[in-house]
Amino acid sequence: MNVELFIDSRSTLGEGPCYNQMKDEFYWVDILEKKIGIYSFKTKQISYITLNSYVGTVAPREKGGLIAALQDGLYFIDEYTKEVHQITDPEPEQHSNRFNDGKCDPEGRFWAGTMDGEEKKTTGSLYCLDTDLNVERKIDNVGISNGLAWYNDWMYFIDTPTMKVLRYDYDSSTSKISNPKTAVEFPQGVGFPDGMTVDEDGMLWIAHFAGFGVSRWNPYTNEQLEFIEVPAPNATSCTFGGKDHADLFITTARKGMSKEELEKYPNSGGVFKVNTGVKGVLNHAFKG
Repeated sequence: MNVELFIDSRSTLGEGPCYNQMKDEFYWVDILEKKIGIYSFKTKQISYITLNSYVGTVAPREKGGLIAALQDGLYFIDEYTKEVHQITDPEPEQHSNRFNDGKCDPEGRFWAGTMDGEEKKTTGSLYCLDTDLNVERKIDNVGISNGLAWYNDWMYFIDTPTMKVLRYDYDSSTSKISNPKTAVEFPQGVGFPDGMTVDEDGMLWIAHFAGFGVSRWNPYTNEQLEFIEVPAPNATSCTFGGKDHADLFITTARKGMSKEELEKYPNSGGVFKVNTGVKGVLNHAFKG
């Protein structure tokens, strides 16, 4: 597969790729630089929203604007005025935590998880913000809350240090999750499972932090089906988008890389694109 550099963003910690089919726009975040990037496919222009705190992930809102998980809670953001409005802070007592990855489920709820800022403790949790703006903790004792995906009656979730993808029974009417089972287990030596998406066949696409690429897995058999190499050591997440829903957009990071590594992989931190030939499940908007 021909991987191309889509946006030479050189993000310190690029994350949260999201394609908004309603506006034909692509979003990503640079967590540590406190920025949301917006690429318009119509104008071919890039704009940024710079914030006052770390931003873990972003998603479109059906009513207009964006919803985002920032360092200290969940927010609405007006992408034109760049004004922010806090919805809730579910962890006012956890000063060392920050929000990380998240996205909307098919019913339009916003899920996002937290992590210890120093990546040492399991003080993180996964939360679900319903369309009535009530928030509920769904999973606790999380190390690094990362990839999410939904397919049929299942939800998939990655807590990176566990090296596993868990599959939960998912009740779409109530958002209840139960009965976790291991769907994918990363072998040693291939990096760490980070962000994730799913295609129309129910196969998972998982970014390898410190693993130079993205892999496709059959979650029913724990079998790796293919691997897409990316010319950057730290792939952080991936999502499908574009007109045929077959373009896979991959975010990467420069965090922790040496001067020699950056010289060898100068496009690290950029957003890459590859046509997979497989149609992906698109991102959902927040319906609240």
